[in-house]
Amino acid sequence: MSELMTLVELGGSLAAIGGTVYARKAHPAAYWATVGLPLSAARLMASYGSTMDACGLTVEPSRLRALAVRAATRREVRPVAPRRGLLRPTSTGLRVRLRLAPGQEPADVAASSERLRHAWGVHAVHVRSIKPGVVELRLVGFDVLRKVRMPRRVESDFLAVPVALREDATAFVRDYRTIPHQLVLGATLSGKSMFLRNLLTGLAAQPVALVGIDCKRGVELAPFAPRLSALATEPHEAAELLPVLVKEMEDRYDLIKARQGIAPGTADEEITSDVWGLPEDERPAPIVLFVDEVAELFLVATRKDEERRDEMVTQLIRLAQLGRAAGIYLEICGQRFGAELGKGATMLRAQLTGRVCHRVNDEASAKMALGDIAPEAVYVASAIAADLPGLAVVGDSFGGWSRIRTPYLSLADAAVICRETAHLVPDVPALDPFRPHAPASPVKAWDPVARPRPVTE
Repeated sequence: MSELMTLVELGGSLAAIGGTVYARKAHPAAYWATVGLPLSAARLMASYGSTMDACGLTVEPSRLRALAVRAATRREVRPVAPRRGLLRPTSTGLRVRLRLAPGQEPADVAASSERLRHAWGVHAVHVRSIKPGVVELRLVGFDVLRKVRMPRRVESDFLAVPVALREDATAFVRDYRTIPHQLVLGATLSGKSMFLRNLLTGLAAQPVALVGIDCKRGVELAPFAPRLSALATEPHEAAELLPVLVKEMEDRYDLIKARQGIAPGTADEEITSDVWGLPEDERPAPIVLFVDEVAELFLVATRKDEERRDEMVTQLIRLAQLGRAAGIYLEICGQRFGAELGKGATMLRAQLTGRVCHRVNDEASAKMALGDIAPEAVYVASAIAADLPGLAVVGDSFGGWSRIRTPYLSLADAAVICRETAHLVPDVPALDPFRPHAPASPVKAWDPVARPRPVTE
């Protein structure tokens, strides 16, 4: 009987260990909630002072405190660590606020994030400044980018769409009011199209005019035709559409001038206001222009094509320079975007504030996207593995950058969303001639024998 009980106890222990190992790999969120969270919280509270001291995040106490300690306890006065707030558990990690000691700055804590990660047994530690003297540590218990699950509650606003998950388990929100124009780079099967798909379907639920230029015969944007206000699938169609957008931009500037009493002869570049200062009943609908595979607009074969190319590039540059005030925003996508594309490529790229770089084929392509705004992010983008499609590095002109990953969204589901939101297409008369034809009844999707691998697991 005793041998049987010993066997049962040993078998139960082995089963518990095996289940824990399996849960850690297959269900990291469940493992974190049951095992990882209590262990990490215990490590943090038990070793907080010694860890801060080892990381060089302690300072000498003030004279008054030193005198008080000596008078009350007669023991040696130790260095003071940042004051720790309450631990706030989350579904992906822990949050704790620190009040920095005099003479410390958030960069000191950020420089020690890797040491804190190992000391407390978590996947990553991210530092965010809350207010002067206070920082927040976001401890992430597992790799949230391995299996993307968007947060349930995401604060969004008009022209602000959550499209991906950051490595600190927060949502990456594409806000056109803050960053009007963006460049999205990525090689084939890197997840660039998935990023565009999530962004477009997010905007489809808002009263925004969506315009697409897809010179790959519309294979990327044609499924969203019911929600698009205009679509060009050939370079010559794009050459006809872009002047209409420029004319629409100029008409909106005239509307601003008339409303605010600005002289008709004033140059557009000298107007500092925008359409958001107009009354809501007079304000035109914002326009978001998606350009898929921008290199197709630059490639030429004849002298006539070269003249058309120069005109289109000039119009894109004008939209990038002046479109924000008129409520016109650009989302430029491609595999590579450098000076070798031709005249105007570098100037256009300089106008694109936001940058998203998926996996690329060479380091030079990563430098084109991030080298001029966040040089340290170039090496991170160059190291993206092929088995993690949808993973990207996002940066902006402020020098900040982080890794993100887009959740999987099937083309069929995206097309359904666009059909259901077709009634939200705003009235922009200038774009009516370019409105794509959308069939009344959806065509049955092609079901391949070998289904493609999803972009994100």
